[in-house]
Amino acid sequence: MAEPMAAAAAAAQARPTRLSLPPKGSCWYCEKPVDSVRRFCGKTCTDSFDEEAEYTR
Repeated sequence: MAEPMAAAAAAAQARPTRLSLPPKGSCWYCEKPVDSVRRFCGKTCTDSFDEEAEYTR
């Protein structure tokens, strides 16, 4: 039971998470301006970023 959990944790650590991205004042995916706390302008860009990150690792 511990092996699948350990494998999932290792996979999560191998990928940079979107939460590790610093807020920069614009969307990390489409560059639209956002406030100084948000990293993405909406769910579509967040999902697209995650999908692209999965395929480019």
